[in-house]
Amino acid sequence: MGSLVRSLSTVGGNTLVSRVLGFVRDLVTAQVFGAGAITDAFFVAFKIPNFLRRLFAEGAFSTAFVPVLSEYKTRRSFDELRLFVDHMAGTLGLVLIGVTALGMLGAPLVVGLFAPGFVGDQALFDLTADMLRITFPYILFISLTAFCGGVLNVHQKFGVPAFTPVLLNLSLIASALWLAPWLDQPITALAWGVLLAGVVQFFFQLPFLRPLGLVPRFRPAPRDAGVRRVLKLMVPALFGVSVAQISLLIDTLIASFLEAGSISWLYYSDRLMEFPLGILGAALATVILPNLSRKHAEASPDGFARTLDWGLRTTVLLAVPASIGLFVLAGPMIATLFQSGQFDAHDVLMSERSLRAYSAGLTAFILVKVLAPGFYARQDTRTPVRIAVISLAFNMACNFVLVWSLRHAGLALSTTLSAGLNAFLLYRGLRREGVYAPTGGWRMLWLRLTLASVAMTAVLLWGAGDVAQWLAMPRGDRVLALAGWIAAGAVTYAGTLLALGTRLRDFRGR
Repeated sequence: MGSLVRSLSTVGGNTLVSRVLGFVRDLVTAQVFGAGAITDAFFVAFKIPNFLRRLFAEGAFSTAFVPVLSEYKTRRSFDELRLFVDHMAGTLGLVLIGVTALGMLGAPLVVGLFAPGFVGDQALFDLTADMLRITFPYILFISLTAFCGGVLNVHQKFGVPAFTPVLLNLSLIASALWLAPWLDQPITALAWGVLLAGVVQFFFQLPFLRPLGLVPRFRPAPRDAGVRRVLKLMVPALFGVSVAQISLLIDTLIASFLEAGSISWLYYSDRLMEFPLGILGAALATVILPNLSRKHAEASPDGFARTLDWGLRTTVLLAVPASIGLFVLAGPMIATLFQSGQFDAHDVLMSERSLRAYSAGLTAFILVKVLAPGFYARQDTRTPVRIAVISLAFNMACNFVLVWSLRHAGLALSTTLSAGLNAFLLYRGLRREGVYAPTGGWRMLWLRLTLASVAMTAVLLWGAGDVAQWLAMPRGDRVLALAGWIAAGAVTYAGTLLALGTRLRDFRGR
C-alpha cells in the first residue's frame, strides 16, 4: 500500500494548494461583491457548467473512461491504446461542441429551469443568462482537461491533474481584482475568468502527455469498440456518481425561492466543506479508481479488497475529525474568512447554519467517493444507479420536509442525509457481493477514533466560543485565533491516537 500512500500524498498536497487558493478566491469574491442578488446570479451561471463538469467530466466520463483505459493499458498493445485515446478524444470533443452550442443558445431556458425564482426579476434573469453564455464553454475545455487527466492518472502521473485546478482559482482572483473595475457590470469579470481558466487548464496538461506518446489526435469514431463501451458505461454512471451534485443543484433551484442571499450562503458553506472533501475525498477517488481498475484487470480479488479496505480506513481516520472540526468551528471559520462590509454578521450566521448541516455529512460524502469505484472499477454501473435513485428520491423528500422549518439549512441537511443513505447502501452492496470484507483491527480502530474525537471536540468547544466574540475581533486576531484552535484540535486528535497505539501502518493498510 506504500505506493497508494505516496500517490494520495501527491494528490492531496497539490489539492491543498488549490483549496487554499480557493479560499483566497472566495475571500476576494466576498470582499468585492458580498452576498446578494448579483452574486447569486454569478453563482448560478457558474454552478450550471460546474455541475455539468462534475457530472460528465469528473463524474460519469472519468468513471467510465478510466477502467476501460486501464484495461487497454494492461491487456492491449501500445498502438491499440493510442488509437483508443485518439478515437475517444475525437468523439468526446464532437459531443462537447454540440452541448456547448446548445447551452449558449438556450441560456435563458437553462436559467429558467435551474433558477426559476429569478424569472420574476427580469434584470437579474437577463444578467444570469448573459453570464451563462460566457461560462458555458467552460464545460468543453474542462471536460477535455478531465480526459487528459484520466490518461495521466492511469499512468500513475497524479501530480499534474491535481495541480491543474490551481489555475482556475488564479484566474478568478485576477478577474475579480483587475478586470472587474474596468467593466460596466463588474460581476461579469468572474464569468470571463471561468472561461479563461477552462482554456488554460486544458492546454496546461497537453505537454505532460507528450512523454507518454499520448497527446490526443482528435479522430471522432463513435463506432470504435472501446468508445462504445465507455459511452455505454457513462449512461448509468451519469446518475450513479453524481447524486451529491444533483442534490446541490436541487438546493439551488429551491433556494432561488427563498430569502435573497440563500444561494450565496449555501455556496460559501459548500466551499468550506469542499476544502477537506477536495483534499481527502477527491484525492482518494483520484487514486483509488485506477488502482482498483488495475487490480480488476489483473484478476486480483485480494488486492482489490485490500485497496478498498485501505481507502475506508484512511477515510474514517481523517474525515471524522475534519467533520467535527467543521461543525464546531463553523461560525469562527465563516466570520474569519468572509465577514466584511459586504458580507455582514447576518450573512455569517446564515452561512454557519448551512455549513453545520453540510459538515455532518462530510464522512458520508467521502465514503461514497471510495465505495462507488468498487463497482465502477468492475464495470458494474447498474448497482450504483439503483442506489443513486433511492438516495436522490430520499433527498428530494427531505428537502420538502425540512425547508419549511430550517429554510436554506434544511436543504443542506437533506443533502447530508441522502449522502449517508448512499454510502450505507454502497457498503452493503459490496459486502453482499463478496467483493469486500473488513480486515482485522477495525474494532480497535473505532475505539481509538472515538476517544480521540471526544478529546478533540472538548478542546474545540472550549475554544470556539460565541460567534459574536469572533465578529468583534480585528481580522488579524481572528486569523491567529482560528489557526491556533485548528492546530490545537489536530494535535489533540493525533496525540490521542498515538497515545492509544495508532501508528502510520493504520493508514497504509494491511
